[in-house]
Amino acid sequence: MKKIILSILLYCTVMLASAQEIKIVDKPITFDSTRVRLSIEYLKERHGITQTTPTIQPKIIVLHWTAATTFSSTFNAFNPPKLPNGDRKDIAKVSSLNTSSQFLIDRDGAIYRLMPENYFARHVIGLNYCAIGIENVGSANFPLTAAQLKANEMLVRYLYKKYNIEYLIGHYEYSKFKGTALWKETNPNYITIKNDPGIDFMSKMRANVKDLALKGAPSN
Repeated sequence: MKKIILSILLYCTVMLASAQEIKIVDKPITFDSTRVRLSIEYLKERHGITQTTPTIQPKIIVLHWTAATTFSSTFNAFNPPKLPNGDRKDIAKVSSLNTSSQFLIDRDGAIYRLMPENYFARHVIGLNYCAIGIENVGSANFPLTAAQLKANEMLVRYLYKKYNIEYLIGHYEYSKFKGTALWKETNPNYITIKNDPGIDFMSKMRANVKDLALKGAPSN
């Protein structure tokens, strides 16, 4: 009888662990020779890093919102390797590499991986070389959902276990790293103002992953 009970308990434990496992759907954006070349150029010209592969060593997770209302519109915006002509003039002046992120989370909490996790993505000035970006479909007028909050928590925990992650920040906090050893941007005047993914969302995220003891942005 004891063996049967132990077997049942073991089965329930395994099933519970499986139910809590993160589900990530691979939906890659175009990462062709053009994107590889532009990524390597960006690493050298913007971050002062010379290497032959478009890869990063993740230390920071940056949470974003897309400012778009659908998954498809965001995916289609990230997919081309180059910024569309005339688009995003504020950032096009320093590189024609298109913006992107490693992950994109839909309104229902579905998690999509847009490229290998350690590939370079242009999503946060000064920190791309060491940052994994998590984009969430939503905006200030289209608030992020409870399902997205849970998905972000699961994804942060997954990445924390897999990489040497030290920091968790919202995109609106990135410029606080300016002047620190982690900040690598060759143009001291290249800064944009951000408010994503919202202070309220970040407060909830930090409360949910408090046990990981991740650092936030430096206090200026």
